[in-house]
Amino acid sequence: MVTLDDIADKSLLQKPSDAAAGPLERPESNYQPLDSFALPKDRPYQQQFADIYFLRLTKIKPAVEEVASAAWEDTVLGGETATKVDRVLDVRQGQLCWVAGTVYMDMPLKPSVLEDVSKDRWISAPTTTDHYYTEPGGESIMLEDDSGRVRLVGNVLKDYFLVTGCIIAVMGTENVNGEFEVIDLKFADLPPQPDRWSLSKPSKGTAKKPQAKDEDAEMTDLPSRTQPSKKIAIVSGLEFSGTDTSYAMELNLLLEFLLGEALDPAAQSELSHISRLIIAGNSIAKPSEHDPATTKALKKYGYDSSSYNPLPSQLLDTFLASLLPTLPITLLPGTQDPANVSYPQQPIHPAMFPNARTYTSVPASASSEPGWLDSVTNPWEGEVEGWRVLGTGGQNLDDICKYVDSDDRLGMMEAMCRWRCSAPTAPDTLWSYPFQDDEPFVMKECPHLYFVGCQPEFGTKIIEGPQGQMVRLVLVPSFAATKEIVLIDTETLDVSKVKITA
Repeated sequence: MVTLDDIADKSLLQKPSDAAAGPLERPESNYQPLDSFALPKDRPYQQQFADIYFLRLTKIKPAVEEVASAAWEDTVLGGETATKVDRVLDVRQGQLCWVAGTVYMDMPLKPSVLEDVSKDRWISAPTTTDHYYTEPGGESIMLEDDSGRVRLVGNVLKDYFLVTGCIIAVMGTENVNGEFEVIDLKFADLPPQPDRWSLSKPSKGTAKKPQAKDEDAEMTDLPSRTQPSKKIAIVSGLEFSGTDTSYAMELNLLLEFLLGEALDPAAQSELSHISRLIIAGNSIAKPSEHDPATTKALKKYGYDSSSYNPLPSQLLDTFLASLLPTLPITLLPGTQDPANVSYPQQPIHPAMFPNARTYTSVPASASSEPGWLDSVTNPWEGEVEGWRVLGTGGQNLDDICKYVDSDDRLGMMEAMCRWRCSAPTAPDTLWSYPFQDDEPFVMKECPHLYFVGCQPEFGTKIIEGPQGQMVRLVLVPSFAATKEIVLIDTETLDVSKVKITA
């Protein structure tokens, strides 16, 4: 894998160069955000959560049935032809059939709201476990729809990632125990993919669609390009803290790197082609046990100003304000940021950034143009340099990891795309707004780029769909833990990992 460490000889700190540096200009960012996950200001919470599952099943089931029908039509096993069953409860013992529905995972360690109610808890108990799975066979896999529920069994289930909320079709037969013996399983697969520049027009010529290559060829060496294309920088987990941090030097170097003030003139010329920065969650650190603001006794009633530490948000505001004169920023919230906890998280309010908010869009403006600081939702969807982009702060993938005994996070990202759902475990174990009229987590269109922030390590791959869809998957590592950011080439969607070292 090629990184930008080679440019800096493993260090971003260098002596001044004798070469004369010419003026550098940063290219314009072609950017069109979508309000796919925006919630109304006066959103109610009286409705039930079950409507989300009905809406999801209604939207995805036709596509699943289409795939299953094409694969299993006229399938004959043991002299019996497989037939379609419309409802789960219409399955009959000994009959070879197939049916579509919603997966429900019954797992012993999974938190239960019914248990909270039975114990007369006014708020749900905090989740203390890092995973929900136990020893093999400890969980039950159910398939349900509006008619009922049946338990799924069979060795074929071990070959797939399955979590609560994904929509699948299964072929098999019911056994004497009332369980459905699964012979084969199908997903909806990738949704239709829009063409590049489907929402906007390019400022210059367009590029060809990226082609799948081997993993070694996917990584691009930035210095080897004679005419570098635009770049998108993605970073997550900055975790500005109210106390002294061990990576304060790296944060300062990151700022100089993005501003083009580090390295030699040749590298600065390459870095000047970064046209947009995307910050994917957890810009604020968790309160430290040694933070004086958290050690004081809290007031029992009312607002206690002594327990609030404004320094983390001030440091983030200074960081953003230093970049915004030259680099537009898309800011996604994360679990530790000052935004609502439930999915989808709404944008961080501009009032948190007294200096940087100068660059936000004018409130209640007739113009739909986003500001240079675009505080967006989590998840977020938009078009950047013509490519459809879907990104999250990581909660959706982290929650799925609790269901599966595997470290293949890229495989789980691929599964979400093939399920056509970016947050299948919401609202079961991932707190979510109780949608009643729409289910925004369903992927109506296939993204070209899908990134997930705040991950333990970097990873990337390209997946392909049955209709020629191609999606670049990217795991964005937490900067506080790895000191790494990601650069995306906007002409080829090739990926470069950059490690910031002092």
